[in-house]
Amino acid sequence: MEKPMSQYATDAPRVLKDFLTYISTIQGKSAKTAHEYYLDLRLFFRVLKHNKGLVPKDMPLEQISIEDIDIPFLEQVTLSDAYDYLEYMSGERPTQQNSAFTEYGLSGTSRARKVSAIRAFFRYLTDKRHVLEHNPVSNLESPTIRKTLPVYLTTDDSIRLLESVQGEYAERDFCILTLFLNCGLRVSELVGLNLTDFQGDTVRVLGKGNKERTVYLNDACKLALERYLPKRLTPHERDKNALFISRNRNRINVQTVKWLVKKHLGEAGLDTQKYSAHKLRHTAATLMYQNGVDIRTLQNILGHTSVNTTMIYTHIEDSNLREAAAKNPLATVKPQESKQ
Repeated sequence: MEKPMSQYATDAPRVLKDFLTYISTIQGKSAKTAHEYYLDLRLFFRVLKHNKGLVPKDMPLEQISIEDIDIPFLEQVTLSDAYDYLEYMSGERPTQQNSAFTEYGLSGTSRARKVSAIRAFFRYLTDKRHVLEHNPVSNLESPTIRKTLPVYLTTDDSIRLLESVQGEYAERDFCILTLFLNCGLRVSELVGLNLTDFQGDTVRVLGKGNKERTVYLNDACKLALERYLPKRLTPHERDKNALFISRNRNRINVQTVKWLVKKHLGEAGLDTQKYSAHKLRHTAATLMYQNGVDIRTLQNILGHTSVNTTMIYTHIEDSNLREAAAKNPLATVKPQESKQ
């Protein structure tokens, strides 16, 4: 379960705590999203204080306090400050903290998330709280993110993965893989499933932003659940309603699910560097689209807010069609030179 703000934002100034409360209670952002915004903004404030000479130049960023951040400080923030911060993110920020083998410079996706946090914070201060007359980052653009096609397993690879599941918790792990591959769940959605979420051939899924959706279960999912539930470990009282239970009798967590998926991928002879638990979600979406599920239905199944997010699976289909045309044995036959 995600920690409440009172546990992770102990050093946050009042203005930041108010913002985190706003996005959680008014906008309905998840605890995970609020925590990520806190981390992103904390780093932003630390870099600002460093760049403005408000702390010793040799003080490590993680030791810079942000408790004194207030409205007068934020009134002095400029667009140039934000650009300086992003420059640090793209060139000097370690990708792995506390590692001697880290690379430097965060990806465009990571930087885009940080821009989103900064823009949301200053928009809140100007449009909601009205404590700033001018939004200094209103013209701050997100880094360009190179779009790539999702990686997914073929039907044969998916079957191979399922048929390779063995071990003490085989029924549980098979059920987890089956729900991923048939329902397209996110890892966080799967670990959050409760026994009470299931009714008949449907399951209620709590997605991003605490948005609920109903997903229908096919015969494979229903059978996998029927075989798993009698083998389900008796959990501790606090997790008595959790669907998937770890060997320690707690609700299974995200890291454990990611690990067991990698384990079974390896045992099936599949590339564990290429595939992961999230790639199983891509697999479900891709296989459904390739077998006739329309894009709007797929959007609802996956819980995408915008259909534009779902549209990437149409590009997969396009690339498959292009590849199929190229593999036609007549694709290399060239026209004869005309004779004059």
